[in-house]
Amino acid sequence: MAKQNRTAITPTRDTDYNEWFQQVIKGADLAENAPVRGCMIIRPHGYALWEAVQKAMDRRFKETGHENAYFPLLIPLRFLEKEADHVEGFAKEMAVVTHHRLEGKDGKLVPAGELEEPLVIRPTSETIIGEAFARWIRSYRDLPLKINQWANVMRWEMRPRLFLRTSEFLWQEGHTAHATEEEAREEVMTMLEVYREIVEEHMAIPVICGAKSAGERFPGAVDTFTIEAMMQDGKALQSGTSHYLGQNFAKAADIRYQDAKGDWEHCHTTSWGTSTRLIGGLIMTHSDDDGLRVPPRMAPEHVVIVPIMRDDSQRDMVMEYAEKVAAQLRDVRFDDERTRVRVDSRLIQSSEKRWDWVRKGAPIILEVGPRDIEEGKAAFTRRDQVREKKQFLTIDEIAGNLEDTLWNIQSTLFDQAKEYRAARSRDDITTREEFEAYFNELKGNTFNATGGFVKAWWCESAESEESLKELAVTVRCIPLDQPGGTGTCVLTGAAATRMAIFAKSY
Repeated sequence: MAKQNRTAITPTRDTDYNEWFQQVIKGADLAENAPVRGCMIIRPHGYALWEAVQKAMDRRFKETGHENAYFPLLIPLRFLEKEADHVEGFAKEMAVVTHHRLEGKDGKLVPAGELEEPLVIRPTSETIIGEAFARWIRSYRDLPLKINQWANVMRWEMRPRLFLRTSEFLWQEGHTAHATEEEAREEVMTMLEVYREIVEEHMAIPVICGAKSAGERFPGAVDTFTIEAMMQDGKALQSGTSHYLGQNFAKAADIRYQDAKGDWEHCHTTSWGTSTRLIGGLIMTHSDDDGLRVPPRMAPEHVVIVPIMRDDSQRDMVMEYAEKVAAQLRDVRFDDERTRVRVDSRLIQSSEKRWDWVRKGAPIILEVGPRDIEEGKAAFTRRDQVREKKQFLTIDEIAGNLEDTLWNIQSTLFDQAKEYRAARSRDDITTREEFEAYFNELKGNTFNATGGFVKAWWCESAESEESLKELAVTVRCIPLDQPGGTGTCVLTGAAATRMAIFAKSY
């Protein structure tokens, strides 16, 4: 029997994919379950990943003319009652506050003061932001109004999973108001492109941009556009959405402006958002059976230096050398910033430190010991090549190639993910029988149990979309990039003018 290599994470992906995902999170110290069911505590290393997303996105939001603001967590119920379609879409997920104080009774604290009106903990902020927009907008000169909010939201989750589905999660939500449909739709596509840019170019996750089907649209929206990513088990992850809301929310909230002729018109509004679900996507796109792998543009540390000493007598000498190496590497610039270098000075075994940083996904790990000091070298390991033999390089060699090496790791992770998606995508399924056979055979909780993406012609009927529920398959999107011409719907056999992406999803 062939000897199997030990992995830093157990179980492996092809043994129990769901548990592997949880163990990657645990091994990388990213997050843990909170005392409140369905909520999570994001630990510093996990929050640093979210900060990297925030930093990249916030810069692009401001470059595209948006300003940050903050709106209340609690929304009066009457605001939501104005938008029936919107409320119906979120009603089962809403958490409601009905009391405003506690009092002691029989040795326990119990709710006492009942509110005159229930307050909903925001599931999204269209209604309360719409109320503010209605007060702020009076003239065409006030348009366009472009606001972004970094906040938390609450959607009561029945089957929580860290980073993928939690009752409370962090996100950003953009809200804009425009004079015309054309301007609003341009905004929607601009922000979809911002999302694609950040997710592909910073997070190294390839995505497909497309329109959501009628059954998958944001509640109350006229059109919803999405970026869809494939995870390593073949499932799709909706990674960002941008919505054209038409005048639906504007009419409900009475968001109007006076045009140049003096006539009053309702605004055209948009909303768009991404969340900490992106961190779940990063984990499931790049991680391996040794733990997390982080693209350098996202990494809290680009280089981690692990000092190696046999006893305390060597400690001062090795630590001094490690700090000297760190200072030299910090002078190297990557992605318009100084390289982020950390010396791990914890008083634990060196081998334990190294594998800790392997599990945390540090792009480059250097090990330095007494012998390295004499030769001016370090043991060099790339996280994406962690199972290959270590290289012993001079510090000048490492520093001289550091920027190029980090960019190479960034592109390697993206290319690997793109190749993986291509290998698990099908465009040769043309009939309902083939479609059902493909998705019916994909069962279980292993690495290869859920297949991948099927791209096929679709007639876009509500009935055919509803029929997918038995297979636990959804229309992920109708890609913006279409082949043209016509075809035969894979589900009904009817004529079709566009192709869709079908998959199981998170």
